[in-house]
Amino acid sequence: MPAATTKKFTPEIDAHLYDEFVAVAERNGQTKRHVLEEALRFYLRNVVPSQHLVRPEVMDAFEQSVDRNRDLLQRLAK
Repeated sequence: MPAATTKKFTPEIDAHLYDEFVAVAERNGQTKRHVLEEALRFYLRNVVPSQHLVRPEVMDAFEQSVDRNRDLLQRLAK
């Protein structure tokens, strides 16, 4: 079976998110590439299609609410 074609890219992401991403890969004995590919695959197959189920203005209001209440949501999550 031929090797999969790959593309190299270098995104800049939030430092805390990156640290969490690396920790998950290490904890699970996986490569960062594997974790990133799985996350992208999940997002493209599950999140993107579901975004079309909700009107854009509803999603905008939701995202604004999350941004406004981020501190509270993080405290509640603990």
